[in-house]
Amino acid sequence: MDQTGVEAQTTKSPWGSAAPPAPTCSLTDVMSEQLAKQLDEENNAFADLTESFSHVPPPPHSPTADLLRSDEVSDTTSDLMLAQMLQMQFDREYDDQLRREEKKFNGDSKVSISFENYRKVHPYEDSDSSEDEVDWQDTRHDPYKADKPQTTPRRGFTGKGKNITTKHDEVACGRKNTARMDNFAPEVHVGDGLGMDLKLSNQVFNSLKQHCYSEQRRSARLHEKKEHSTAEQAVDPRTRLLMYKMVNAGTLDHINGCISTGKESVVFHANGGSLEEELVPDEVVLKVFKTTLNEFKNRDRYIKDDYRFKERYSKLNPRKIIRLWAEKEMHNLSRMKKAGIPCPDVVLLKKHILVMSFIGKDHVPAPKLKDVSLSSDDMKDAFYQVLQLMQLLYQECNLVHADLSEYNMLWHQGKVWLIDVSQSVEPTHPHGLEFLFRDCRNVSTFFQKRGVSEALSVYDLFNAVSGLNIPVGAEEEAEFIAEIVALEKRNEDHVQRLGRKTFAVSSEDCGPPLQPDVDD
Repeated sequence: MDQTGVEAQTTKSPWGSAAPPAPTCSLTDVMSEQLAKQLDEENNAFADLTESFSHVPPPPHSPTADLLRSDEVSDTTSDLMLAQMLQMQFDREYDDQLRREEKKFNGDSKVSISFENYRKVHPYEDSDSSEDEVDWQDTRHDPYKADKPQTTPRRGFTGKGKNITTKHDEVACGRKNTARMDNFAPEVHVGDGLGMDLKLSNQVFNSLKQHCYSEQRRSARLHEKKEHSTAEQAVDPRTRLLMYKMVNAGTLDHINGCISTGKESVVFHANGGSLEEELVPDEVVLKVFKTTLNEFKNRDRYIKDDYRFKERYSKLNPRKIIRLWAEKEMHNLSRMKKAGIPCPDVVLLKKHILVMSFIGKDHVPAPKLKDVSLSSDDMKDAFYQVLQLMQLLYQECNLVHADLSEYNMLWHQGKVWLIDVSQSVEPTHPHGLEFLFRDCRNVSTFFQKRGVSEALSVYDLFNAVSGLNIPVGAEEEAEFIAEIVALEKRNEDHVQRLGRKTFAVSSEDCGPPLQPDVDD
């Protein structure tokens, strides 16, 4: 049987008809010039199509857009370059899918799981920035990030044999302490330690930790004291606002500065303006009572036992007690001014700020009696003036200064002026006579040291002022004070028996205006 017959009898494939085989061509046809021209024309047509397509902006985030956006798109002659570009695009799509899976997996959970280690493309490998720029959002290769110290397993050691390392290893503990320094407060500068294998001993780390804690507490105390207290030669924001309001209201022209500081107040000099169509003195002083009691812890006994303010004192908080202290000085000055005692005139009371007339001239305050240089005659005259003032204060004003000394007496225009009467109390105070005896001792000691022969002793001065005529005897101070305490006790029992627990402030004392308080 010939070959043609065999081919004719070939059975059909059960999978269907097969595709016709490609036509065969001879080597002569392949080498022909006509075929070469045809292939060249097809290549030129594809190049024209690519150029025209480049003028049309492709849709964003498409593979074609990413390929055309690259600088290497024009170089498509290399199969390796094309393969790398396709692989890069595949990796980007994979990372996008990975981000979506991570977001879906974590949801709204506070604890999230990162798929960062499964990403294919580095975050800054596909950025348009230069090679020197680094995207610091990627924390895997951050050179400034501290290396995590090696954690010790639950069994408490690592290694075997002679190479066992426990959790108490000096090197491991030092590195852990260095890493824990990042938990210090932001204001503590610990440095970056780039490229350094730093190790801190437990003693050094504990010292630094305690120091940081102490500094934080100290700064908090200083901030609180600055914001809520009147420091020396400075005022807190609330007091400063009150002073600004006085200037804006026209009561004061301007405030010049601090002229005196004490344990209970700060005094500022200012130029007066007008108050309710009444002229304010050209020169005034602002006595700002300190809102902290740290330097004058015993000041409460001057006011809590004063029958004029006893009931109000028990119901006030510490900040309002300071206002009551300023109000007390205002009432005491009003009594003294009515009795003709040289003292400052009260202009205005605003919370814990008392505005008074200025004793001095041309911004120069009158000197204190301890600082002035007087002749023997003037000093003798000053003593008799002080004696008369103390008698008027006790008998006419019904007051005891309670802090009278050469520091609270000014010499101005040939006269002695009394200042600082915020602590002054009535003789009915449980310790009023003791305060008077202390004042007499201060006055007698000062003038005797200045060579005034007419100066009375402390016992005679006390009797001259109070009129009690307590027998001096052997002039034993202990016996004299014991007699004073006994008188105070009898006086207190008598007051309580009469029911005089509180005394309303008389209308005579309310001379200057009181500004209405605004709630803090």
